[in-house]
Amino acid sequence: MTDPSKQNKAITIFFFFFKIGFFTFGGGWSILAEMQKEFVEKRQWITSEELLDMTSVGRSLPGIMIANICSIFGYHMGGVLGAVLSVLGITLPSFLILSVVTLFYTQFRENPYVAKVLVGIRASVVPIILSAALKLRKSAIRDKAGILIASSAVLLSLVLGVNNVFIVLLGAMAGLLLMGVNHGLS
Repeated sequence: MTDPSKQNKAITIFFFFFKIGFFTFGGGWSILAEMQKEFVEKRQWITSEELLDMTSVGRSLPGIMIANICSIFGYHMGGVLGAVLSVLGITLPSFLILSVVTLFYTQFRENPYVAKVLVGIRASVVPIILSAALKLRKSAIRDKAGILIASSAVLLSLVLGVNNVFIVLLGAMAGLLLMGVNHGLS
């Protein structure tokens, strides 16, 4: 028998993800910012640390990052039903919108108004992503070791173009190494 509170949360999660799937532009990072606002700040269902952990695991898995994170979050809050409904909620709007857009693609493709709207959307998404990153930074970077790992990750990603999966694996190894060093010194 399914726990009614988990079932109610799963349904709430579906409608939340369905709504932001329709109205949030900029991909996974913009959706993550909305998750931070809704589930950490407003509802207080999870902490920033938990969202950051879910994000780390979701990014480390193959597939669509935000679908992975939604699945982990949904499972955490509503079991298997929560996982299924969260992924369905986040992907269904894109499927529906793209189904309609593909019917009219040739008319949209060369419309100068559509092109200008997309330029504006892309420019406005960057601050949203940056805002989410700055909020999560407080949970992720707590000491000098965190600053070192984060700085190294930025260097590897932006300057050297290293694959994100490799950067996450290096960060995990650095965390383990630093934990071992700290335990050895204590």
